[in-house]
Amino acid sequence: MAYAARPRRTTMVLAALSLGVMALTACNGDGDKDSAAPSAGSSPSAGGAGKGSAAPSTSAPSDGGKADGDSADSGGSGGSTPQASAPAADDGQDGGVGMCETTDLSYNVTVASKPVNHALLKATNKSSDSCLLPANELVITIPGLDGAAEHAGPEGKDWILKSGESAYAGILFSRADTEGGKTADKVEIALTPAESPATVPINDGPVTVNDGQVTSFFGTAEDALTY
Repeated sequence: MAYAARPRRTTMVLAALSLGVMALTACNGDGDKDSAAPSAGSSPSAGGAGKGSAAPSTSAPSDGGKADGDSADSGGSGGSTPQASAPAADDGQDGGVGMCETTDLSYNVTVASKPVNHALLKATNKSSDSCLLPANELVITIPGLDGAAEHAGPEGKDWILKSGESAYAGILFSRADTEGGKTADKVEIALTPAESPATVPINDGPVTVNDGQVTSFFGTAEDALTY
């Protein structure tokens, strides 16, 4: 009977060992689940990385913005037509200031004491606006002489004549070495050949006319009477 008890003990031992193995297997399974949990937890970071990778896609509008900017630039070059107004400066304007017209100025012609046979022309801007004075196109016509007076002296530069400011030109009526001539008590003045002249009396006249010359406009009476 004692011999038969050993197999039972052996069986019980084997059963106990089997239960231990099963318990260890179950523990390993739980460990695998626990180790799998961090990987599951890491999936949000992967999702976060996905969101982070989405950030470059948000930069696409800025690229699109550049594209829009490029198109705006190209549109800007295409829209450079307003610059076509720049040639207005070639159409007789300087910085938005129009050319002086004969009717914009008042005129005074006075016989000069020196040099002899000369008169001084004073032209004053009587308008309320500044204008660009053409310095070298002055046309002086003296009744009794054919054609306009010839140009004498150096050429000046056009300049902006403000309201109330004056410019000066010298007029030669006759040469000292030439005898005779016609009598004149007025002159006709135009700033350019294309304009209708203004008739201006000669102060301290009349004068004897046998020649006609006129200078460009200058800023002072002294300069105008030098030539």
